[in-house]
Amino acid sequence: MGLTLRGLLAPLAAATTTVLVAAGPAASGTTATPVPAPAPRADLSHHGYVSLWGDRVEIRIRSENRGPADVTASTLRLRFSAPLAARQELPYGCLRGGAATVLCETGGLRSGGGARQTALDLTLADGPDEVVVRLDTVWSGGARDTDRKNDAHEVLAPATGDAYAF
Repeated sequence: MGLTLRGLLAPLAAATTTVLVAAGPAASGTTATPVPAPAPRADLSHHGYVSLWGDRVEIRIRSENRGPADVTASTLRLRFSAPLAARQELPYGCLRGGAATVLCETGGLRSGGGARQTALDLTLADGPDEVVVRLDTVWSGGARDTDRKNDAHEVLAPATGDAYAF
């Protein structure tokens, strides 16, 4: 069974949790009022490098969660300033999100636990002199991330074959 965008992002629809709180004594005939539960806090971070040579882009990403809450799963989005070639071999857990977009799941990320590695070797439609890669978290398992500086990056990679860190 192949990975689909619906399967990767389906947890978004189920991300809302409702807690029922009694408004008064049960004998008074009052009914429970739904109150949304507060979203747990997490601090996702993505770091790594981008390298471009010819029409090839190599990206290595280390994703981790600094907590305080665990994240059951998250989705990382990579957007490119140049379109990707039509035929791509993507790693398990990644799929195309458009002509110049790839979405990858990171799996569960425990608070203060080990990091998850994502490795992509992609082909661009042409061989540009440079490419801009924008990375960000588009879904964090329902957790609220108050520090977005370490999980949203924009990297300019000239076609030198050098690794440009983020």
